[in-house]
Amino acid sequence: MESLTNRKKVVSDKQMTFLESLYLPVVLAGMAMTFRHMFNKSATIRYPEQQRAFAPVYRGMHVLKRDEQGRENCTACGLCAVACPAEAITMVAGERLPGEEHLYREEKYAVTYEINMIRCIFCGLCEEACPKEAVFLTDRIVPTSFDREDFVYGKNRLVESIDNRIDITKRQHTGKRGKK
Repeated sequence: MESLTNRKKVVSDKQMTFLESLYLPVVLAGMAMTFRHMFNKSATIRYPEQQRAFAPVYRGMHVLKRDEQGRENCTACGLCAVACPAEAITMVAGERLPGEEHLYREEKYAVTYEINMIRCIFCGLCEEACPKEAVFLTDRIVPTSFDREDFVYGKNRLVESIDNRIDITKRQHTGKRGKK
């Protein structure tokens, strides 16, 4: 009878010697490897006292940027929510009222803008999809918590404050936005 493939596997049924049946050489080799690793430098760091340097393209906590006059860049177009593969972004759009020109750049703005940080996979597709350069992922770590509600970030936690601007120039230069 012919086989379906022309591959053959030769199996060896070699008997183990008495020394091999004790598994002593294998155990000694494992102990020698463990002994060598005892003198290597530990990969563990004492966080938060010590912190590792992040790569310039590290994607951490989100920020909603403001323009030079302090107005919000987000126009609630919804492209970031559509681009998000984890469906972590939700927003409600509203129209700017007369007298609110100093708060919002366009006639349309995000009344509510929420990112569920538990669902977010920090892929960066939201910042790539944004035509107004409103949302960016910063180099900051998302704070931990024991409550799930604390991980739904609204505009109160996402929009940068006027007096404490977040520098994202490294993200702009390494991203697809064409600035070099």
